[in-house]
Amino acid sequence: ADADYKLLADFRHVLRQFLAFSEERASELGLASQQHQALLAIKGVAPATLSIGDLAQRLVIKPNSAVGLVNRLVLSGFVTRRMDDADHRKASLVLTREGEAILAELTVAHRNEVRRISPLLDVLLRQLDD
Repeated sequence: ADADYKLLADFRHVLRQFLAFSEERASELGLASQQHQALLAIKGVAPATLSIGDLAQRLVIKPNSAVGLVNRLVLSGFVTRRMDDADHRKASLVLTREGEAILAELTVAHRNEVRRISPLLDVLLRQLDD
């Protein structure tokens, strides 16, 4: 029905606006959007840890892309690799103080944006039940 197309179009528009907001905030702090997503994924599994393979799965990217992403985050000082004592082929990703600080700043902005768009999302999601 036409109402379904409108609902889906409006929903995708709100999501895209949020993603554009997110990309802009990350860029203002010198991060690529995917770098922000990686920091959030690493922090989001705490107290557990994330491997590069786990990160690739969470970001829906290829493992070799995740390696490059992690290498850039390590070079930027936002992430460290912690080698597994039992198996040195395995490494866990850990945020540095700098990574924690930049993620905290981005998180405040994102929570505020989610609060701002939440009423609109509620309306759209309720329309799915109709």
